[in-house]
Amino acid sequence: MPVDQYLLPALRRRRYLLSAWPWRAMAYLATTVPVAAVVAPGVLLVALTWFATGRRLADGAPLRQLDVIAPLVCTVLAVLVAPLLSIPLAVAERWRLGLADDRPVTSAHRPAVAAWLRTRYSEAATWREVLYAVLLGSLVPLVYGMVALLLFIEVAFLTGPFLIPEGAGPITLGATTVDTPQQAVPYALLALVLLPAVPYLLGLLAAGQAALARALLGAPPGDATALREVARSRVRLMTAYEAERRRIERDLHDGVQHRLTSLTLQLSLARLDTADDSPAAAPLTRAHEQAKELMTVLRDLIHGIAPQTLRDLGLPAALRELADRSPLPVTVAVADDATERLPDLVESTAYFAASEALANTAKHAGATRAEVTVTRGGDLLVLEVRDDGRGGADPARGTGLSGLADRAATVRGRLLLASPVGGPTLVRVELPCTP
Repeated sequence: MPVDQYLLPALRRRRYLLSAWPWRAMAYLATTVPVAAVVAPGVLLVALTWFATGRRLADGAPLRQLDVIAPLVCTVLAVLVAPLLSIPLAVAERWRLGLADDRPVTSAHRPAVAAWLRTRYSEAATWREVLYAVLLGSLVPLVYGMVALLLFIEVAFLTGPFLIPEGAGPITLGATTVDTPQQAVPYALLALVLLPAVPYLLGLLAAGQAALARALLGAPPGDATALREVARSRVRLMTAYEAERRRIERDLHDGVQHRLTSLTLQLSLARLDTADDSPAAAPLTRAHEQAKELMTVLRDLIHGIAPQTLRDLGLPAALRELADRSPLPVTVAVADDATERLPDLVESTAYFAASEALANTAKHAGATRAEVTVTRGGDLLVLEVRDDGRGGADPARGTGLSGLADRAATVRGRLLLASPVGGPTLVRVELPCTP
């Protein structure tokens, strides 16, 4: 049987009355009473000042200066003070919500160290907490009062036959009057039948209040706070991927490539020592050629994994080397303020964005030339790849451009594309330079 995490699905279970949820609901409601008792006087004070002014207007009495100033002053003070009181109240309420809801609930407040007051007073999360405090001090007492009245009537009906002495005269039980214990028995039986409904009523009330608390005090789905953690985890994953890629490149370069170079050299020496008319000459020649081809493939593979030039000399040198290896004429222009070294993840993202864009240009664009431009404005690195091809590039038709966009997003960047039919095509990648 699935374990319910909050009250609402638990109320639908047949074994609700035998579970711990009715007791948790009652505990949640019971602990709400002192909290509401602390908040209610402030809400009542503001409401009474406006009620008194409205009453004088309704009676046609002339308004005194105090009748206008008092509600305004109370309202202004409440607006100024309420956020400061609501924030710690919301912290306590999020903790207390665990009585009725096992699901985690996080604050929707933005992190703030400097300008804390300005941040708190300007964000919606604070004013949602103020709204919850107002409801806690106004709506909760009214609803709890009606529920308490129903419970009092239930207890009065249930205990009526035991509370009426014989010949004591008429006794009021809720909305009815009885004269003898015998007359109170039907009401007691009715109360006994309705008794199992009491835990459901309290559970429904607690579930409604818990849902309201979660909606107003927690981070809503898709909130920026949650997305920030997703972005951080994605960056951590990308950083780990880059580190693993460099390790593979180092192992290939320092191990496999050296051994393959040694093998190629040994085959070359063996071929020199073998006569041309020897039966082994032809197989040695083929093996030597295949070894050299394999070295070329391995060198290209290593270069694609982690270019040595990018690590040693930085992004401008790596882009110029990339342009030299392109089958198309490619010009590279790097602004002076973009020549300094950047965080490794930013440099590798920019490099592979340029590499993928140039590869797409050579394969699909039908272009005769391309241009790579790198500029920097403050903390933003901008890389642009232009070509004079036929245009019509569409990320939906392949994974290359969408993969570039995903890669840029890992460092909080974005990819922009302009590729009208007939060309030209512009791929623009914007990457924050901060670590």
